[in-house]
Amino acid sequence: MKKRDITAIGFTTFALFLGAGNLIFPPMMAQQAGENWLSAMLGFLISAVGLPALTIVVLGRLSSANKLTQALPPWLDRTFWLMVFITLGPAFVLPRAVTVAYEMGLKPFVSESYLLPFSVIFCAICLLLALKPGRLVDIIGKFMTPALIAMLGILVITAIYNPQGSTTQAVAAYQQAPLVNGLLEGYMTLDAIAAVAFGWVIIQAIKGKGITDQAGIQRYSFFIAGIYILLMSTCYLAMGYLGASSSSIASGASNGGAILTLYSAAILGPVGQVLLAVITLTACLTTVIGLTNANAEYFKKTYQLPFTKTATAVIVLTALVANVGLEQLISFSLPLILVLCPIAIALVLAASLSLSENHHLKYLVFTAFLFGSIDTAAVLGMVSGSIDQILLQWLPLYSSHLSWLLPCTLLLGYQSFSLKLTKSQQPAFR
Repeated sequence: MKKRDITAIGFTTFALFLGAGNLIFPPMMAQQAGENWLSAMLGFLISAVGLPALTIVVLGRLSSANKLTQALPPWLDRTFWLMVFITLGPAFVLPRAVTVAYEMGLKPFVSESYLLPFSVIFCAICLLLALKPGRLVDIIGKFMTPALIAMLGILVITAIYNPQGSTTQAVAAYQQAPLVNGLLEGYMTLDAIAAVAFGWVIIQAIKGKGITDQAGIQRYSFFIAGIYILLMSTCYLAMGYLGASSSSIASGASNGGAILTLYSAAILGPVGQVLLAVITLTACLTTVIGLTNANAEYFKKTYQLPFTKTATAVIVLTALVANVGLEQLISFSLPLILVLCPIAIALVLAASLSLSENHHLKYLVFTAFLFGSIDTAAVLGMVSGSIDQILLQWLPLYSSHLSWLLPCTLLLGYQSFSLKLTKSQQPAFR
């Protein structure tokens, strides 16, 4: 594969992950972390960038995303992937991306609600671009991503020369454990599960360049993961800097979107507001295109459904949900995606230990599901006070919403040890 093709796929991977949510998480976290913002960002990068990068590398080694779950019972395999693509598709992430694009890209400039015409036009553009899977890398990686990087560069470089404040004292959580809290914030971006879905697109892009052997796919996925790490880490650090240096204009901001809006207006005036709007629109556009493509690829490979019809159905449902049922669907889909995230991470960790073909993998999934459900209930405030106190006392990492991690790690260790023991007891044939 040519270097420019590797770079283009790497740029595409970066753009697929860079939704509006990825832009607004770091500024808020860095502002709260104050003088400890770099320590918090380090933790954030480990989980928000490291986990997706590990997923890309692991899926590249498997050379096919569906091999991640091939050892599971067929019903569990299908259920996992269906839930992933439904929640990352029209039930949650896609309509949310459309509404965020509207809220930050158009709404500040109009006096009336234009969500319906905006979503129709926005989704139509996404569909037209998603229907060209063979040109996806060219469209996003060679054109849209460089433009997105250039716009982000203008905003950040201007901010470096004209900061809007200095770092302040960190809030309590970031005074005591900035690295740990950064790790948790990065985990809650849920990009680990998005990486599982984008694996279908990335591997298909590599194969589209004529690389079909497992060794080649593994090699190039490693390079692509490296490009993704470099670009996404730089972007997160830049957004974090904006938040850390925003004390003079956005000390009372309630979210990262408000910080970015106030910052861009302060340093660039109306031009800055337009620039931020275009950045948001571009980021949401690439995410919607990528997830639509991933959905269509999955249903084409698994159920032999036509790519064009599937992509069209996904986009139409996305536009409908964005206008009439997003609030209700979020209340249903958010718990599901919070449960799916530890399952996805556990499967990736199993594959990294060469356990993806272990037929006991289902026990790992059930363990991640059980403890992930407990964490989800805690995140959503569904655990009563008395039970919450018991869990805080007896369940490790419950307070960090990571109670699934220790049981899954112990189970992975046991399965890995059992596999090595079994291999060592097998007779050697000469």
